[in-house]
Amino acid sequence: MAINTYCFRSEWHVNASPGSVFDVLADIGSYPVWWPEVKQAIRVHDECAELRCRSVLPFDLVFRASHSAEDRQAGLLRADLEGDLEGFASWELTGRDGGTDVLFDQLVEARKPLLRKAALVAKPLLRANHEMMMRSGERGLREYLAVRTAS
Repeated sequence: MAINTYCFRSEWHVNASPGSVFDVLADIGSYPVWWPEVKQAIRVHDECAELRCRSVLPFDLVFRASHSAEDRQAGLLRADLEGDLEGFASWELTGRDGGTDVLFDQLVEARKPLLRKAALVAKPLLRANHEMMMRSGERGLREYLAVRTAS
């Protein structure tokens, strides 16, 4: 794998139905409402948003996320990413124990010049930053779904 290529996987479990989870994850433009590190989502059209993300590292990542697969019945979502990150991110949802197992996979190449130049030093920092962001996203999704379910 190239030095600027990253493969991430995260597994979550949330106490909501797969359909409810699917609805939230499919709405890319709403991510800033529940995911603190997604600072901005500008809707380009129904299937695409430009996202600006920032966690603890002192820079933003800006990229477009465009749905390339959306199968509610199978619980599958996939978005192609273009910008500071190029590649894809996908969600796979499986109902279990009255809730939903959420599997996130991402394969991207870092295109931001700063990250490309500092790849050897930045790679472990980016991995740690990503893990923190994913934990925060899981908490945010759980809280958001709990409020939506209670309403």
